[in-house]
Amino acid sequence: MSANIGHSGESAVKLAAVTPSDSVNFSNGPCRALWVGTGGNVAVLAAQDSAAVVIANVPDGARLDIAALRVDATNTTASNIVAWW
Repeated sequence: MSANIGHSGESAVKLAAVTPSDSVNFSNGPCRALWVGTGGNVAVLAAQDSAAVVIANVPDGARLDIAALRVDATNTTASNIVAWW
């Protein structure tokens, strides 16, 4: 189940480079999507979850439409991740 963040099809109004952390949530609240520049695994704590879930083998240049609170450092191998609000 996905959470509705913003309006579907609406352009992002804020972007931030993601520094994966196992404890620090995004200061702007849940993002609407994540852009993965360099592929790999992404460990995501979604807005309504209590533990991160690893999304394996995300390809380069993928957009993940996930309302994420943070990207965990543990188990994340992807890089150049950008959060969209």
